[in-house]
Amino acid sequence: MEQSRLQHIVIAGGGTAGWMAAAMFARFFQRNPAATITLVESEDIPTVGVGEATVPQILDFIRRLGIDEIEFIRATHATYKLGIRFDGWSGEGSSFFHPFADFGLSLLGTPFRHHWTRLRKSGTAGPLDEYCLASRMAEHGTFALPTRSKSGSYAFNYAFHFDASLVAAYLRDWATARRVERVAGTIVAVERAPDGDVKGVTLDDGRTLTGDMFIDCSGFRGLLIEQALETGFEDWSHWLPCDRAIAVPCESRLAPAPYTRSLAVDAGWQWRIPLQHRVGNGQVYCSQYVTDEQALAQLLANVEGPVLGQPRQLRFTAGIRRKIWSHNVFSLGLASGFLEPLESTSIYLVQKGLSALLASFPTREALPAIRDVVNAEQRAHWEHVRDFIILHYALNRRHGEPFWDRCRTMDLPDTLATQIERFRSAGVLPADPTDFFRDSSWLALFSGLGELAGWHHPAADDHDAEALNAELSNMAAAMDSAARKAPLHADFIARNCAIAARV
Repeated sequence: MEQSRLQHIVIAGGGTAGWMAAAMFARFFQRNPAATITLVESEDIPTVGVGEATVPQILDFIRRLGIDEIEFIRATHATYKLGIRFDGWSGEGSSFFHPFADFGLSLLGTPFRHHWTRLRKSGTAGPLDEYCLASRMAEHGTFALPTRSKSGSYAFNYAFHFDASLVAAYLRDWATARRVERVAGTIVAVERAPDGDVKGVTLDDGRTLTGDMFIDCSGFRGLLIEQALETGFEDWSHWLPCDRAIAVPCESRLAPAPYTRSLAVDAGWQWRIPLQHRVGNGQVYCSQYVTDEQALAQLLANVEGPVLGQPRQLRFTAGIRRKIWSHNVFSLGLASGFLEPLESTSIYLVQKGLSALLASFPTREALPAIRDVVNAEQRAHWEHVRDFIILHYALNRRHGEPFWDRCRTMDLPDTLATQIERFRSAGVLPADPTDFFRDSSWLALFSGLGELAGWHHPAADDHDAEALNAELSNMAAAMDSAARKAPLHADFIARNCAIAARV
């Protein structure tokens, strides 16, 4: 068995995905001194790096590596994130929040959402955001680290906004200090073995790197997974028609908000991501309905300060590789597929891929059954995320705009169409344990986009309506009071994790 263990792992491509993989392998192989990990990246090929917002699972990643959280925040110029504020998605002037938190508290054994649905139907309950501490903190621009309750749970969770290029640099330094070798060069050829595996890659300076396992982090090109292995790509643009993005940073002129902002515009949406030293801005759009010049003008009209550098354009097609793992090549990041960053899932999907690979780590022997299981699980996970992103478009209320009318009336994946109908008729929320987005996330989207469950549990009717109204009012008031008492987000950063100097 010892003879079959992997000895040489080659990562093709750097950027966030490549260096996340390198760091995780360095940790995984720390007790195997015979294993070598090599990352090859070209200094002539820029990384995309438009995604600077994350989800709470990023905490699991840095903790698994043993990285100090405060050190990481300072090194990447990060701020905290409580969720995403969606403006304009349910019509002009509308706004709702998708928090990293649950809503309300169970009452007499019945989940909060059933009581809220009952009172919302009668017009006496407030918007769902009123019953979530994270949502209230976001509204007031405050932040504090969550504390554990007596039951062992937390009232909310958090993630980060960070500079993706600084994250890649930080992880590069961390990994290379732990036996990862960085090779600068451009891959110009891929050599395959008779059994179809990748045997080695040739660089532009003539060097050849051989390996037992190859990790493709080469971006949209899919240098190994697609160009060499011809795995195939499944196009999801029928449901996610946005095909371009423009990104541009600007100077900070406002206190950093503890959330990502997603603003719906006439043929797509804009993001705003506050960092300690600047603001990340971008627009995702469908080129069938708006020109590049129009999209750039829309974006620049909404930035909060002078732009820093030239805008960068990105073209993409939503979809997934037909196999994320083929032969001895495992793809990560953009090489494995693309889902627009509407819910900040790009880095999370890299984590999910790494976790799946490490949990079923291969040997030099071909084990197709393991690959098949991992590919099936990864595909199911990507489809769950895809459906949740499509939900934003499918339930939009921006009537009279061609792009949004198309999205609202398009045919949906059967899985999503069934979920929407189940919620509308019976208030049923997804229960699939592989779904990254839990009940509270689906409830936040349904409610924010104007969908009220068609059913609530009969136990909610057992309580006096007036007393129940008072209970929910007290709950909302308590959460709002706690949110107001928390430090301002900017003050919390200044006291605990501010960078040494603004750059």
